[in-house]
Amino acid sequence: MLSSLVLLATPAHAIVGGGAPSAEGVGRSVVTIVGSRGNFCTGALIAPKLVLTAAHCVQPGATYKIVEYGADRQPLLQDVRSVAIHPGFNMQAMAAHRATADVALLRLDAPLKGKTAWVVGAPQIPIRAGSRFAIAGIGVTVRGDGKSGGIIRVAGLIATGRPGTLQVRLVDPIGKGIRDGMGACTGDSGGPVFEDKPGGPVIVGVVSWSTGPNGSAGCGGMTGVTPLTLYRDWILQTARQWGAAL
Repeated sequence: MLSSLVLLATPAHAIVGGGAPSAEGVGRSVVTIVGSRGNFCTGALIAPKLVLTAAHCVQPGATYKIVEYGADRQPLLQDVRSVAIHPGFNMQAMAAHRATADVALLRLDAPLKGKTAWVVGAPQIPIRAGSRFAIAGIGVTVRGDGKSGGIIRVAGLIATGRPGTLQVRLVDPIGKGIRDGMGACTGDSGGPVFEDKPGGPVIVGVVSWSTGPNGSAGCGGMTGVTPLTLYRDWILQTARQWGAAL
């Protein structure tokens, strides 16, 4: 069970309020996913035709597309050829705010232009409170204002509580989850979570949910992350089945 702190968590259709805009660096891996039911999420390119995101973003019964932007900033839609959801994911557990395998892969018809596939790894174990991570996403910066989303933003956060292999909770190092700060918000679900390694930043998790300050509903308090510790092997195996090398 999650602690009472996250009982008001919203599935991260939500994220990086106030983070710095950044289409370069780790931001070059970030993509926008839109669904036929009107939802939008974030994903990360991990191979030329492979996107990592959250399982709750791409549920059966809908179709999904990747939004690209041309030189004239007009949106271009690319079809998602197939979706693989981790077999351990349980939507009922997600709705009840319990940790679950909130990880999915999207296979595309063609490589994405202007994007860079990023390395997938796992967080350093043990994960300690105070460990630093970066999140990236295209979510809104003002809750309820869809026009404030659609721009890739990156924010540096720190782990809090007792992080483990099922879930990691991140907070703004200044607000500490008690006062408004940076964190996941609507549209940032599925966004990549990075940890610095000797060779540079590596994707070590995906954004799953968010809260407002002090566990209230909304954004700007705590960001819930599904670490890839238990799921990286599944990601590699699925990629191989689809003919993608990571």
